[in-house]
Amino acid sequence: MEKYIINGGKALHGEVEISGAKNAAVAIIPAALMVDGVCHIENIPQISDTDMLLTILKELGAKVRFLNKSTIEIDCTHVRYQDAPYDLMRKIRASYYLIGAMLGRFGSAKTTMPGGCNFGVRPIDQHIKGMTALGADVDVKNGFVYADARDGRLHGARIYLDKVSVGATMNIILAAALAQGRTIIENAAREPHIVDLANFLNSMGADVRGAGTDTVKVNGVDRLHGGSYAIIPDQIEAGTYMVAAAATGGEVLIKNVIPRHLECISAKLRETGTIVQEYEDSVLVKGASSLRKVNIKTLPYPGFPTDMQPPMGALMCLANGTSVITEGVYDNRFKYTNELRKMGAEIQVDGRVAVIEGGKRLTGAPVHACDLRAGAAMVIAGMCATGTTVVEDVHYIERGYENFVGKLKALGADIECVDEPDESGSSDKIVCVC
Repeated sequence: MEKYIINGGKALHGEVEISGAKNAAVAIIPAALMVDGVCHIENIPQISDTDMLLTILKELGAKVRFLNKSTIEIDCTHVRYQDAPYDLMRKIRASYYLIGAMLGRFGSAKTTMPGGCNFGVRPIDQHIKGMTALGADVDVKNGFVYADARDGRLHGARIYLDKVSVGATMNIILAAALAQGRTIIENAAREPHIVDLANFLNSMGADVRGAGTDTVKVNGVDRLHGGSYAIIPDQIEAGTYMVAAAATGGEVLIKNVIPRHLECISAKLRETGTIVQEYEDSVLVKGASSLRKVNIKTLPYPGFPTDMQPPMGALMCLANGTSVITEGVYDNRFKYTNELRKMGAEIQVDGRVAVIEGGKRLTGAPVHACDLRAGAAMVIAGMCATGTTVVEDVHYIERGYENFVGKLKALGADIECVDEPDESGSSDKIVCVC
């Protein structure tokens, strides 16, 4: 069982290179299933979620070849329809993108209900609404999702999402890419990784327009051909290192980023007194000697991202004054505050609102990574605390951060990943079940 051991009090200094975007990669890899040819994809992040999806594609008959650690070739030319592997599908939330991809390619899909970090109800009703509108019969029973195109092929439709949903927007784009006719998605999500998925599909011969706005139009095509594409940098990984630099009072140059994707994060950090300087493809973050309180409300893009809420919560424990964080996306994303309290934080939670009395000294303690981003928050808190912090359940963190420990150590953090046998005596790495 792996855990991180952190000795706090070290300011981060140096440079860090940001990997490809997790939230783009986990949709682009299933999208390759729809391509009749070889996809050459660069900037694939080396994280457990992408490893799991690539394994699923191989189980379905795809040929996957790594050209280097971040560049792969995927050939799905000769893939034929079969049920996706249950044991793999249930371990990651992004497996739901195979519903849209398989419906588009084969006209049928059978997948498990997706997994996901446990921080609130995240139903797939909008996904189902979209597939039904495109002409699929969808049934959810016994933990599986069954979907079949009524006429053997999906047909374009006008779809209004009842709520802004990143996953549903991307899944409907996938399904509509090979549907007959035009699909219009209204009240669509606008996140950068949606634009990245659309750009990938278009580079393979699709016709997706308006991604990044609240109305996306997809003109279905008969086939997608092979091609090359590079995934955008990860907005949330970059933001995490920005917050880590600010929290430890360090100075870090964060490279391989798109600064405009980070504007909402940069703005909040500047409110705390942190210096953020933007360059063409990098940002420099300099921590302040004294952090100021801020109020945050998470919203769909271009608002403040919900995935950055836990790291900012850790930062606000160090800021002078009372900060208020309002979670505008998920119902139950404050579980990590219980872990911060173990370290001396003063936090009150009422539903979707957390009130943080900052300026308190954090002390190292044994804590758990409740989910992916909560785990990153625990690491940030541990680097700022006096004494030693032990973070358990780090398999959650490895879902979304490539070489997290290695990158932090290169910046001067005193952090180690240790592997201890579990109660059965095995030291095998735990497979993420979120």
